[in-house]
Amino acid sequence: MARIRKKHVQQALEFRQHGGKRAGAGRKAKGKRPSEPHRKRDRIDPRHPLHATTRIADDLGSLRKKDLFRALGAATVAVFEHAQNAGTGFRIVHASVQRNHVHLIVEASHEHDLAKGMQVFLSAAAKRINRALWRRTGIRRRGSVFSDRYDARPLSTPRQVRNCLSYVLNNWRRHREDVNRSWNVDPYSSAIWFTGWKERAASPWLYQPPQTYLGLMTWLPKTWLLREGWKKHPLISVREVPGPLFKPKPPRS
Repeated sequence: MARIRKKHVQQALEFRQHGGKRAGAGRKAKGKRPSEPHRKRDRIDPRHPLHATTRIADDLGSLRKKDLFRALGAATVAVFEHAQNAGTGFRIVHASVQRNHVHLIVEASHEHDLAKGMQVFLSAAAKRINRALWRRTGIRRRGSVFSDRYDARPLSTPRQVRNCLSYVLNNWRRHREDVNRSWNVDPYSSAIWFTGWKERAASPWLYQPPQTYLGLMTWLPKTWLLREGWKKHPLISVREVPGPLFKPKPPRS
């Protein structure tokens, strides 16, 4: 007698979604501020300088200490040495160090040069900052020094470059770090080397730094916008207090 074959019923296959656009999805913030979105970076035009910003972890305290500022200065030297050895088109033209973040105005020939140059700077800075903290406290720190990926925005017009120069070099006035200071310019920045101050006369210095002063290593600008273009607008005063640099983008409808 023939055996009756059992019928198999196709079961519904349930797909479980572990990602996608939903409440609570995405990487969690490492600090008090939301992290930079992982958007594709704009294609770099080598004629346009960029304003790069990076933030440190919340447990590091202030970067405006002599040992940590010197650590960041050594990181700019590491970038210079890498550019000389590898022949990359990445240059730090201006910089300022604030309590919990660093501003850079850079030039880059290509997206790869920007990524590699910033990687060298951040890696060298992280190692030297941790080393400086160990020497100060006797405790070896673990974990990331920079809490999030850097943000880099191109500056494509003379007005944008002029406003960015004021914003970066006078950023200490925006954060009230200039109170009770004898310096005319921010000592925790490259402002002392800047030649575009309105108050600058025949003297090469707006303030004569102490002989022990070790600043940040920066490059002379090569792009027209940073060399001459921004001077289509008024020169920058050392007393200028910059406002917000970039207006927030309106939400998409």
